[in-house]
Amino acid sequence: MTNRPDLLVFSDLDGTLLDHETYSWAAAAGALNALRSLNAGLVLASSKTAAEIIALRAEIGFDGWPSIVENGSGLIQPGANASRNGAVYRKLRQKISGLPKGVRGCGDMSKEEIVKRTGLSIHAAQNAQQRQFSEPGIWEGEPSELDTFSTFASAAGLTVQHGGRFITLSFGGTKADRVAELIARFKPKTSIILGDAPNDVGMLELADYGIIVANPASPDLPQMLGERTGQIRRTDRTGPKGWADAVLKILEELSVGKDTKAHG
Repeated sequence: MTNRPDLLVFSDLDGTLLDHETYSWAAAAGALNALRSLNAGLVLASSKTAAEIIALRAEIGFDGWPSIVENGSGLIQPGANASRNGAVYRKLRQKISGLPKGVRGCGDMSKEEIVKRTGLSIHAAQNAQQRQFSEPGIWEGEPSELDTFSTFASAAGLTVQHGGRFITLSFGGTKADRVAELIARFKPKTSIILGDAPNDVGMLELADYGIIVANPASPDLPQMLGERTGQIRRTDRTGPKGWADAVLKILEELSVGKDTKAHG
């Protein structure tokens, strides 16, 4: 990890770097290798827990960088272990119990139910339940009642974020908050940010290159202002294939830009 990388990439996981159905990142292996060869940084930014992300970032070879966990309500540093301090989570669950009914949270589900809803393995489901800062859940009420629920949650001091599979409640802190914090810390010359869901919009707007990765299973993202200028782009292919297409295309553009300056 360098103090000021030329390139720093921030990426959502499910439906973005990871295939929505299989959770595989294999299709992005070539692009990940290209980033490593350039000494670029990669910060994972996900609703996943520290226990889930620590193993994954080591697997893909970027464990020398921080990771944004639980939709921005937490940040884990390089070399960190998954803490089991659940004080904040217990307080959050207590707050949620006082809200109108409608959300079935991760803490209300058995490991078997999480496996059924997500396709995770039992071991991965156990890691997904090691929550510290946030509670993802399924909305089981009427769709028209979700706005009312969100209003009550906000009045109780909670933040509601909408992801590809779940809605997530926390005491605050978003992916965008953490991305801004890390950009200020590392001061990269160029940033690429990739996501697929409504809770990624805020961080996409912070990027030099923001990539909306196609995901038919996620709510459509409205047209963003940066799309008019090319700052924000959309992929044709889904998941890690689209992720790799976008990253490699930008790397090619950046390389051409350097060559032009060198010969100008």
